[in-house]
Amino acid sequence: MLPFRVVDRVKFVVERQLVKGAGFQLVVVGVFIGLISLIGGLLVVPQEGAFDGAGAAVWWAFLRLTDPGYLGDDVGTWQRVVSTLLTISGYVVFMGTLVAILTRWLIAKMADLERGLTPVTLKHHIVVLGWTSQTLPLLSELLGSSGRMRRFLEKHDTQRLNLVVLSENASAAQVHELRTEPGIGRKARQVILRSGLAIQPDALQRVACLDAAAVIVPSAAHEAGTLVTSDVETVKALLSIAAQARHRRAPLPFVVAEIQDIRKHPVIERAYPGELEVVGGDATISRLMVQNVLHPGLSEIYNELLTAGEGNEIYVRGGDTVAGMTLGELAAQRPQVLVLGILKAQGKGWDVRLLAPSDTPIELADRVIMLARDYAETDANPKLAARPAIPRGEPRKCQRKRAERSRTILVLGWNRRVPSLIAEFGSYGDQQFHVDIVSVVPAAEREREITRYIHEHHEVTCRHIEADYMVEDELRKVRPADYDAVLLLSSDRLASGEEADARAMVGYLQLEDILTDASRRPQLIMELSDPDNRPLLFGHQSEMLISPMILSHVLAQVALRRELRVVLDELFTCGGAEFQFRDPQDYPLPASVDFQLLEKVLAAHGELALGVFRSQADERGRHLMLNPPRKTFLELQPGDRLVVLAIT
Repeated sequence: MLPFRVVDRVKFVVERQLVKGAGFQLVVVGVFIGLISLIGGLLVVPQEGAFDGAGAAVWWAFLRLTDPGYLGDDVGTWQRVVSTLLTISGYVVFMGTLVAILTRWLIAKMADLERGLTPVTLKHHIVVLGWTSQTLPLLSELLGSSGRMRRFLEKHDTQRLNLVVLSENASAAQVHELRTEPGIGRKARQVILRSGLAIQPDALQRVACLDAAAVIVPSAAHEAGTLVTSDVETVKALLSIAAQARHRRAPLPFVVAEIQDIRKHPVIERAYPGELEVVGGDATISRLMVQNVLHPGLSEIYNELLTAGEGNEIYVRGGDTVAGMTLGELAAQRPQVLVLGILKAQGKGWDVRLLAPSDTPIELADRVIMLARDYAETDANPKLAARPAIPRGEPRKCQRKRAERSRTILVLGWNRRVPSLIAEFGSYGDQQFHVDIVSVVPAAEREREITRYIHEHHEVTCRHIEADYMVEDELRKVRPADYDAVLLLSSDRLASGEEADARAMVGYLQLEDILTDASRRPQLIMELSDPDNRPLLFGHQSEMLISPMILSHVLAQVALRRELRVVLDELFTCGGAEFQFRDPQDYPLPASVDFQLLEKVLAAHGELALGVFRSQADERGRHLMLNPPRKTFLELQPGDRLVVLAIT
């Protein structure tokens, strides 16, 4: 081995000091300034009478090094030469190097602050763990829920909503996305970004989870076949929060967690002993899709109730202000509201009684389920006249006709949600389904994933076709016109939601071209991942479900009112209360009927009228008229259907 040179040794020592940070860099520069001052002072000491001693000469050199203004006071050629060299060295070492070090330190410090590594010191805020495709719609929902949010803030005795988002790499680009997102805009100042992962305990401390009023854990996308799934990260995050609470002897915050695999529900509950609501993301979207197959047109109801914007929403109000009244009396005093039912306390949970009789008394601990356009409409308004009470008895169970033949379903594409979708089809025991799945994913892999999720699915027969539906000839061979319904799924194997949606939309347009000359047209349902792509297919004939928007709405509203989760589960699962379409000819309706009379007629059958689904779309492309004013004449046309809530 070659021996080290002295120069290399000096360079190494200097380097080790410089990498220690701005403080050590300033020390190194100070040493150089001292050496230059010492050398400059010693060079002018030999001049007789110019200086009192070596110390004065070194001080003279230091002043020339740090301030060029002294340059004109020097006398003598040698002294001026040394002074000029010192001044030039001062520009390089003293001014240039010091400014560079301080500037770099300031830029690094600003970048470090922008990364969001500083712990927040808030209380009663809402934490969102993860920056996913659902984060922006979720934040928009929270910031736009004025009525529910006001009640939430009053409950936690705070004046202002603060949202803290934990992102893997918080950046200025994400801040820009917040400011340009519809529904957020200037409210982006209420959103605080912090860097980190939900599986990192120090990152959970950074967002002050234990001091939060609610913690929302949305599901994140992962590459197919990865061992660390979103559900694994969710369980790890909940374990970390529980461990931190035990260590600090602090109460556990309320958590709303989304899981992809609903079978992990017991694991989530075991991991987190605090107040917890679990939303099954894949199961929720699968339920909506299957119900949409059974009731074509239902997606418009879901898009109104489960996405932000104009239209109606489901609200859950406490019984403290209406205790002692009956549901019928409450409905009469809220003329702009549809009373869907009531929640009765049952142990640690709730007994959901949708379509409860109108004479059901409301107790203090009860919760009332309402459908309204705005939260304010669920409050008493003395300016509005009460309407006549409409009696409704026990709901009549409507037996769904057993299918005489199997419904044929064509699924174009593959994602992790397909096994859950097959399981949901199989939950309808009175129906038979034949499902053909077209995808480039190997058939053996798909069959294995379905078998792992559901061992037996007698009500559903599956056939796997290895083909690319983006290729027109391969799609024509499948003969899509022969099916009852065609589902286009957004792939989770592409790099982004935009790419997955682009593929789904091109496939849809190609499918429309194939169906142009077909003698019959199947029902088309398309799933999208990016909410920004919704306007691109305006006016087309497919039904559309934007899964991130729906799940974001559910997560946000459950965080603000946790009882809403059991209501949605009741509405969207097989059996119990369901949204259904009915033929007006099935009821004794007069030629001219307003919505109030329609309510009365359907109440006599133990059902609740919700609105009308028009056969012809309006100028905005909408078919649905939900919860219209009571005195509105419906002017029913051939092909129009009634939207009702009924028990199956």
